[in-house]
Amino acid sequence: MRGILSTAFSFILLVGVNMSAGAADITLKAAHNGAPEYAGTDGYQKMNEVVAEATNGLVEVQIFPSGQLGSEEQVNEMLQTGTVAFNAASAGGLAGFVPSVELFNLPFIFRDADHMYRVLDGPVGRRIGQDIESKLDVIFFGWWYGGVRNVYNSVRPILTPDDMKGLKIRTMNTAAMVDSFNALGAQATPMSFGELYTGLQQGVVDGAESDHVDLLIEKFHEVTTHVSLTGHMYLPIALIMSKKIYDGLPPHVQTAVWKAALASIPVQRAALDIKTHSALKDLQQTDLKFYTVDKALFQAGVQDVYKKYEEQLGGAAVLEQVANQ
Repeated sequence: MRGILSTAFSFILLVGVNMSAGAADITLKAAHNGAPEYAGTDGYQKMNEVVAEATNGLVEVQIFPSGQLGSEEQVNEMLQTGTVAFNAASAGGLAGFVPSVELFNLPFIFRDADHMYRVLDGPVGRRIGQDIESKLDVIFFGWWYGGVRNVYNSVRPILTPDDMKGLKIRTMNTAAMVDSFNALGAQATPMSFGELYTGLQQGVVDGAESDHVDLLIEKFHEVTTHVSLTGHMYLPIALIMSKKIYDGLPPHVQTAVWKAALASIPVQRAALDIKTHSALKDLQQTDLKFYTVDKALFQAGVQDVYKKYEEQLGGAAVLEQVANQ
């Protein structure tokens, strides 16, 4: 009997069960590092809606945006200990845990969003999803979308790689991204996302790279001038869950969680697309200056980076598989 009670008590602690009105509610903490207005919130809200309906209100997905629970990397570790249920983990935040994810951090690996979705929803995306499950001991549901990233700075227009020489550009802290920007002549400078506004404002970095939504919502447009539409990265985001928490849920709740997670994927992607177009329109009303670039020049500048990571990522065949998807 003591063992049964101990197990029940552990389950309550694990998933965050709150006793109210005579019923047990299971609260599952869900983290993402974007602002509350970001599409990650839309995705989690859909999850909450579906899982609540499927369990007659037994389960709630509690959303923590803006990195409230920690960085992506910290939350990945919290999934392993079972202190957080869900994470929206970008390819940048996963690369340190799952080497094969670095494939998605290579610049220009995707031609456009449709190409990215074909890869993510196809054999390559599923295989890397399995790697994520294995390395992090999590449940992988599928891929959300983090937007198309461009380079911006406060020093000068960047029209060719030569224009990037000597500029301190904040990048995500992944080896492939750092190597890529260094190869283009910049001084790649990994920095916490939460420190970026102040870093731009104080000149610690000259510029950065992110999508239009971040540029608007995080008000980076206030501390930069030139936006070059490099479109160098279409950022995949893995929707993952603590296996420790998942395994402790009743089977019918596990089924509901899967249903909710899968339902969130098209909703999050569509929301990001809408927010991206809306953000660009708003940004074009600011003092920012936008420039189109010849992407071929930038692609040529990172070919040695592709060669460097080719073996780690599975050889030329993997790169060819992505290109032909």
